[in-house]
Amino acid sequence: MPVYNGERYLAAALESLRAQTYEDFELIISDNASIDRTAEIARSYAAQDRRIRYVRNAKNLGAAANFRHTVQLASGEYFRWAAADDISAPEFLARCIEVLDRESEVVLAYPKTRFIDEHGRVTSDYDDRLHLLQQRASDRFRALIDRLGHCNAMYGLMRTDVVRRTRLLGSYFGADIVLLAELVLYGAFWEVPEFLFYRRFHEAAHSRMTTIDQWKAFWNPEDRGRIYFYAWRHLWEHARSLPRAPLDAAEKLRVATLLVRMALWRRRRLSQEITDAARQLVGEVSRQAAGS
Repeated sequence: MPVYNGERYLAAALESLRAQTYEDFELIISDNASIDRTAEIARSYAAQDRRIRYVRNAKNLGAAANFRHTVQLASGEYFRWAAADDISAPEFLARCIEVLDRESEVVLAYPKTRFIDEHGRVTSDYDDRLHLLQQRASDRFRALIDRLGHCNAMYGLMRTDVVRRTRLLGSYFGADIVLLAELVLYGAFWEVPEFLFYRRFHEAAHSRMTTIDQWKAFWNPEDRGRIYFYAWRHLWEHARSLPRAPLDAAEKLRVATLLVRMALWRRRRLSQEITDAARQLVGEVSRQAAGS
């Protein structure tokens, strides 16, 4: 559980994890130098439950680095990220473990999702449509890119060794999309047909951030003020994932062809990003010249 200033919902999230019917797990809370009561709450739970371990970063590394840090700390066969403001139904782990134990080709199992508000009231059901059992990795990749909306599957259960073979979560906006797209090259995704994941939307949630600068600061504080190419960056990161994927040459070529098609589909946005970046750069140069 990577967390930063999560005092409001942390206890509820931890209680839902402690209530899992599958009890043989470790819960690592990685605190990104919170300045609220997160440390106090986390330490109290660690003191009363031997399965819970609390670690604290010396400074705020950004969300992406903290997510990566938890993978380094984990020791189990299976791995899951859990947000400090979401709720997991008691059968979450048990149902996902059943799938991974039974289906060797599946690298990620996740349950269906319900959205809840700040008070825990259900606001809607969400259809992820990421039950991706296609035999060819290129077919799974295309289906994921076509269907992916909210990245709820990021909070599913994964095979730890497979996750560690990926490039993990990058320090840039939308890196969760790229990670899921890379992971699907390694194996199938399985959707457990039960609503066992309750994702909370509230004013302080990162999903409510509305500007690129907010997202950049969340994922990597050092990115503030830098010119950012969202579509270009995603294409580049997808391409970087391909050489290391466990695919034969023919499958890699199919995925590469899909990336070329993606570039063609998004050519207006790619062009617009270059135009916007040029305007931003000119504006910055003009401001510097005016101030000198």
